[in-house]
Amino acid sequence: MIEARHLRVLRAVARTGSFSAAARELGCTQPAVSQQMKALEQSAGTPLLVRAGREMRLTQAGEALVRHAVGILAGLTAAEEEVAAIAGLRAGRVRLVSFPSGSSTLVPTALAKMRAAHPGTRVSLVEAEPPRSIEMLRNGDCEIALAFRYPEVRGADPAAGAEWDDLVVRPILADRLIGLVPDGHRLAKAGTVRFAELADEPWIAGCPRCRRHLVEVCESAGFTPRIDFATDDYPAVIGLVGAGLGVAALPELTLESVRPKGATTVRMEPAVHREIVALTLPDLAHVPAVAATLDQLADAAGR
Repeated sequence: MIEARHLRVLRAVARTGSFSAAARELGCTQPAVSQQMKALEQSAGTPLLVRAGREMRLTQAGEALVRHAVGILAGLTAAEEEVAAIAGLRAGRVRLVSFPSGSSTLVPTALAKMRAAHPGTRVSLVEAEPPRSIEMLRNGDCEIALAFRYPEVRGADPAAGAEWDDLVVRPILADRLIGLVPDGHRLAKAGTVRFAELADEPWIAGCPRCRRHLVEVCESAGFTPRIDFATDDYPAVIGLVGAGLGVAALPELTLESVRPKGATTVRMEPAVHREIVALTLPDLAHVPAVAATLDQLADAAGR
């Protein structure tokens, strides 16, 4: 196998004309140069140098190898510089996948700080809800997935507790469910409302994972919710509540970027939280740009 270090020595010998001069240029001993040239000739399977008086001259094979060495060593140097830039956060790319309410709240703060601290690192964003975002991470379509799950759901779904076992999990935020009722609702001024008090109300539900969790929480409170509307669009949920078409229980994060119009928020009891985390693969967690982005997402939760 031809090694890059041997090519560097061969190029120095070709340029200087002798082992001793090449050794001075490379900062090593003449015997070391001689040993590396013998190793290179063994790898090549043919003589590369011939002695002509006090000078070393290249054979035809040696000339061909030196000619190729220029491009090989230049490419290797460029690769080393690019890797060093990525390792030093002067360059690099991170592909982030986030659910919509995370994209509008946590992600902007994190990416703004990331750009300020490491302007050479580019972070891209696409949206997907779990479990699709987790599939994208495992399939190599992103480096980080901002995701959520409801710990209370694990008893009803045995697979939920294991869905992240092979991933690096960075806790971000415990996001409490907040009740949303029309302004004129009988409980609009109650401040705190128990789920059971809304047993007879029409409900407006969110994404499939949130919808499933809502049913389980209501059933634990003694009733099955009548879901009249279901939508993945949280502003639509808020609009439907504001129009007096039902009540909802939304993660608090979803209310940060949308001002409820015609709707009032109430504190729900018992308290229910969804767990927001940043996920990555174990090997990716050691990549500097990925680690820095994870740190910024965690910091954004305390914004």
